[in-house]
Amino acid sequence: MLISDTHKGLVKAIKETFVNVIWQRCQVHFLRNILSRAPKKNTEEFRTEIKTLFKIQDISLARKMKEEIFLKYETEKKFQNSLDTLDKGFEDAFAYLANDVIHSRLRSTNCLERLNQEVRRREKVVRIFPNEDSAIRLIGAILIDINEDWITTSKLYIRMK
Repeated sequence: MLISDTHKGLVKAIKETFVNVIWQRCQVHFLRNILSRAPKKNTEEFRTEIKTLFKIQDISLARKMKEEIFLKYETEKKFQNSLDTLDKGFEDAFAYLANDVIHSRLRSTNCLERLNQEVRRREKVVRIFPNEDSAIRLIGAILIDINEDWITTSKLYIRMK
């Protein structure tokens, strides 16, 4: 499974290059897209329901809740842009639930973005590597350390404010 935002060129390249691999839309960015299309005032209930939808770990329950949200808000014009966005990207954003084993960290690219930042931060301290092997050793040590943290933590790596 590959996770990314919905940049059209990136999605196209992923689907052409990684045949038979499931593409997952980043839920954090998708949630932001949905909520950014809703008015700010007097939409707390709608926003709470959308955030709750993204916490569901069962695809059939998520689809059911999505339909309930549509039934509740489809007649209100102020929510149409948000509902259209939700409808267009829902299956892509919940693709990780299609697997037999659900990995909650597969919901977002945020942990990968943070991983890249950490590697870059540590690499900047060294600045110049004497050879490729030394760079690989440093980056490998960073990745091993972060992998151990990911395996042992109970964090879901997605926050719903």
